[in-house]
Amino acid sequence: MNRKELNPDSSPQAAFGARLRSSREERKWTQEELGQRMEYASCHMSAVETGRKPPTLRFSRSADLAFGSGDMFERLWRELRNGSLLEGFPEYVGYEGRAVEIRLFQVGIVPGLLQTPEYARVLADTAVARGAIPPEQGDERVALVAERQAALVRPRPPMVMAVLDESCIRRPVGGPEIMQAQLQRLVEFAALPNTVLQVAPYDMGELRPFDLPVNLLTLSDRSMVAYAEAQTRGHMDRETTLIVPLLTAYHQLQAEALSQAASVAMIKQAMEGTIRG
Repeated sequence: MNRKELNPDSSPQAAFGARLRSSREERKWTQEELGQRMEYASCHMSAVETGRKPPTLRFSRSADLAFGSGDMFERLWRELRNGSLLEGFPEYVGYEGRAVEIRLFQVGIVPGLLQTPEYARVLADTAVARGAIPPEQGDERVALVAERQAALVRPRPPMVMAVLDESCIRRPVGGPEIMQAQLQRLVEFAALPNTVLQVAPYDMGELRPFDLPVNLLTLSDRSMVAYAEAQTRGHMDRETTLIVPLLTAYHQLQAEALSQAASVAMIKQAMEGTIRG
């Protein structure tokens, strides 16, 4: 059987196809069986999976009905059409929802998995206001944050380790009330039994190994996925030889960052600052 290997990082269209294939194979369906459920020919399914044919809105909605995935494929189609997600991110989100361990590092803003809806909305509305994205994409970004967070609420939730650069808690977003609620969310996150929250303080200086956001996932089979992004590009990797150095650097980051207790104390101090402000 000829099977074309997919490179979800090559384009948003390829990421859609890779997500379609992984969802189908998780259920052990053939392309023909999925095509029957979606009312498409198997050759059409193959063409979308391998990136030879772009998905349509109707196709995406049919996929969501077949998989019972809410509006995930429709959302990926909208992002593909409008290009508001960086390459590699749609495929990463699919893995994130199934990960058993999640390691995050973020600079500047609180990562999406830890954002309050109000904080997420301010970021999206600001992007709309400066003309970076149209209003409908702002709504989709907020909805995607909620969708990612909901995927983590399951009977056996993943272990989530987050290291936030101090800039994440010092940078005001949305005014005192929204920032106060966001910082409180971080304190509550740190108290969960399946989480570790640390702050990388400014005085770490050159000891901080990352300058850009990094996400590392461990899947149930102990394989790993890495996702990192710059201002205009995102990149996802599953190659062990590329991920191991990132994991080593992440361990070094955790060793030099504040302990969780000290991190929570710093966050509470920042909360007092927002009240006084």
